[in-house]
Amino acid sequence: MAAVENSESLLQKDDFVEGCPGCAVDRTKQLQRGLPLKQILTVWIIVLATALTISSLYPFLYFMIRDFHIADREEDIGYYAGFVGSSYMFGRALSSTLWGAIADRYGRKPVIIIGCIAVVVFNGLFGLSVNYWMAIITRSLLGIMNGLLGPIKAYACETVRDEYQSYALSAVSTAWGTGLVVGPALGGFLAQPADKFPGIFTSNSFWARFPYFLPCLMTSIFAAFVTIVCFWIPESLHTHILESPSSEGSYDTLEAATQQSDINKMEEKKTSKKSLFKNWPLMSSIIVYCTFSLHDMAYSEIFSLWAESPRRLGGLGYSTEDVGTVLSISGLGLLVFQSSLYPIVEKILGPIMVSRVLGIVSIPLLTSYHYIAMLSGITLSIVLNIASLLKNVLSQISIVTGLFILQNRAVGQDQRGAANGLAMTFMSLFKAVGPLGGGALFSWAETRLGADFLPGDQMVFFILNIIEAIAVLMTFKPFLVERQNT
Repeated sequence: MAAVENSESLLQKDDFVEGCPGCAVDRTKQLQRGLPLKQILTVWIIVLATALTISSLYPFLYFMIRDFHIADREEDIGYYAGFVGSSYMFGRALSSTLWGAIADRYGRKPVIIIGCIAVVVFNGLFGLSVNYWMAIITRSLLGIMNGLLGPIKAYACETVRDEYQSYALSAVSTAWGTGLVVGPALGGFLAQPADKFPGIFTSNSFWARFPYFLPCLMTSIFAAFVTIVCFWIPESLHTHILESPSSEGSYDTLEAATQQSDINKMEEKKTSKKSLFKNWPLMSSIIVYCTFSLHDMAYSEIFSLWAESPRRLGGLGYSTEDVGTVLSISGLGLLVFQSSLYPIVEKILGPIMVSRVLGIVSIPLLTSYHYIAMLSGITLSIVLNIASLLKNVLSQISIVTGLFILQNRAVGQDQRGAANGLAMTFMSLFKAVGPLGGGALFSWAETRLGADFLPGDQMVFFILNIIEAIAVLMTFKPFLVERQNT
């Protein structure tokens, strides 16, 4: 009874503007009781539709580039694969700020719907690519048109009560972890269906002509379903500037309040613009975050290329199905760790120490990859799965999540959206460089198998470890500074 009376008093106390979708969401939030599962699930499926387009690519990218016959030598496949892998992130880096501005002006919902439609169209066209340049263009357009990752974080916070915002934001990272499980499985098991399932897909069928369309089609169908769902989600952006004057207040009082409100808003905007780039706790965490992201994207590109390249070139000779299995197991372990153990570890050690320790541990782990390639049979399979699982757990979630926490702690709530947008722009640029540099590095390493100093894949993992070591050094003072609560 008391809870009902309290909610009614809140509704009477707050002055909502009729017709404003943001006010309607705020009114609904005041009546929320218990964990808002519907809102959290909505965020989860939207992010998953985007995550699948990235993670499903790597198991078959090597063979796709090979079939395009763009590389004169087999050693050059990694070089060309790097451009395809980076094109999505490069496109996203170009448009992230613009999509954020559009979301602030016209609403989160239109940007989310456009992003989902982009997955349906351009991811499907990527699977139908008949040459290398079509693959580059469609992936770039997918990145440019899919700008929902920033707005969905704002939407996640705006549609739930303050005490549940951490759960809504965790749905973003959980969906990403789910994509790392489902995506590689789709790409690994459904690519080249005419070769894997000749009883279902004949050698002269449509699926044999476009061997990489089926996994893209599955992702596009899921994104189409998500698009339809998004038409029924509420808009969370407030469309009014000033609330309608009340007949109970005097004109002079309302005018003075309005002028003071405008002055305060102008001062807040000036302070935000001045302090965002001068906020060293924020900028240092973004730089370290980008360096780790560069390493992780280069590793993701190199791992699949290394696993699928032939034994004579220092690889493992794995198929798309083999790589998909390894990446799915790694993603599943990462998802379990993220949802269970990481919060406990972060609470004990703190985000900086977690990033530092796990970054150091991953260096000898990467060094062991060269020696793992010397194994064979079931021993290779077991050791490789363990190593891949550990590497993904150490880097892709544990380190990056800790730095993401630092970024959000470095600014106040009024600057958090701009800070996340800035971080995503820089992160996308670094993630675009990762696959490009990783592919070029891998191709170059395969040409020096007989070198005296760090031949072949030893050079690849050595350079990856250098990047990791630089990122770890950046976690120390005076470079990385954690904001102190005052």
